[in-house]
Amino acid sequence: MNTPSPWSFYGRQSEVRALAEVLRRQRWFFIRISGRRRIGKTALVRQAVRAAGLQRVAFVQIDDTDAAGVVATARRHFALCGVPESMLPTDLRSLATCIADLAADGWVVVLDEFQYFSRKSLFVFNSMLQFEVDRFRLGERAATGGVVLLGSLHTEMMALLEDRRAPLYGRLSGGFHVTHLDAPAVIRMWQEHTDGDPSRLLFLWGLFQGVPKYWQDAWELNLLSAPRRELLRGLFFEGPAPLRDEGPAWLLEELHGRYDLFLRYIAHHPGCTRADILAHADGLKGFGDGQPGFYLTALEQRFGLIRRREPAFAAPSGRQGRFVISDNFLQAWLGALADPVALSSLRPVEDLLERADTLLASTEGWVLEQLAAWLYQEQSRLGVSDFPLTAAVTGWWDRTGAEVDLVAQNADARQLRLGSCKRSADKLVADLPRFNNHIARLLDRNRQFADWEIQKVAIAPLLSPAHRQAIAAAGYIPQDLTDLTRPIAHISG
Repeated sequence: MNTPSPWSFYGRQSEVRALAEVLRRQRWFFIRISGRRRIGKTALVRQAVRAAGLQRVAFVQIDDTDAAGVVATARRHFALCGVPESMLPTDLRSLATCIADLAADGWVVVLDEFQYFSRKSLFVFNSMLQFEVDRFRLGERAATGGVVLLGSLHTEMMALLEDRRAPLYGRLSGGFHVTHLDAPAVIRMWQEHTDGDPSRLLFLWGLFQGVPKYWQDAWELNLLSAPRRELLRGLFFEGPAPLRDEGPAWLLEELHGRYDLFLRYIAHHPGCTRADILAHADGLKGFGDGQPGFYLTALEQRFGLIRRREPAFAAPSGRQGRFVISDNFLQAWLGALADPVALSSLRPVEDLLERADTLLASTEGWVLEQLAAWLYQEQSRLGVSDFPLTAAVTGWWDRTGAEVDLVAQNADARQLRLGSCKRSADKLVADLPRFNNHIARLLDRNRQFADWEIQKVAIAPLLSPAHRQAIAAAGYIPQDLTDLTRPIAHISG
């Protein structure tokens, strides 16, 4: 394989500028940056520090341990960052004092995985830090630096900083919630570090979505352009396998107990209904009346690990909602990789790789629907779309089995675009006559579009000239991932 191109910092330019501006003001700041594991919180801070031209940064990785362990780690990390030995903490109280003294002297103090201070053995530190923060906030002490709190467990970060009963409530001077990279950044990574095959984009986005650390892990092993099973082997099964423990670690940190059973069911049945999930729960021992619904609500509203999709034009409280895993990596892990990886010490790896790859491929039609909708929305957001949106892109279905994969609205021009998405271009073309019936049912059920212009699109990862000709002859606009990414590709990511 060729030597990979150098890795870069992708996306987040507006966040870098905003954070760098705060850092270079030389005034007190107390900022929260939250987001899922590996989403790039630390990289964002480092890029902003570099952009602000700052040199004195004290970074501490908080471990899920007791007070003595946290203090010992802080001493080591502070010393490596150049903090004088006379300032190093000896207990939680002096840790809070040390942080305050550094901030007063112009340091940027970064506490990573701050959510662990919600643990009972460490919680007292929040009151100690509150005392120091209030001195700056109320003008009793001057500071030319400040503190940045990073956290990957969103609910625990919110409990520490936004719960009215928490010591640090109301003390933040600002914050960011870091989400997946946007389309220009993802497309740039795909173009710079792979062969540019649209099917490769579908495969990688289905695994990594917009989590930069996962892309970088594959890049470091020179696997981004490798055959599918070779990439899976290197990342999950053999050798360094940097992502082998990522799924279990995330689930163990975020969840406890029976949530995993619901997530696994949804991962193996993307698009299942609430009734499907509750029927599945009825077959499991240990659930009392009403409990399955509680877990489902918690996964959606508290943890944000699943989301409910409603058919286009439906009322939010309708009964046709479908549940999917919110994060592509979690979907891929639970739906295809967790069991094969768990058996890798007991079964031939080649058999397990075949199983994992087959399971991943079986959901890529659904992944393509999500990717196409996302690219449509990103084009519109960036102002480079030939179909400016006036509503979020979704799908439509009814109880008779009719289903339209992509529904896009441009109410300003009174245009409705309806699409079919299939991983196989051959199957896409062959299915168009049947798909016409689904469109007819949608329009029959939604007469408000009787005088709108109806546009039909057919989407696959890659379309040959022959496929395009056949699609156009059927009255559809042919689109593949090259078409959908081209308008975005020139925008800096």
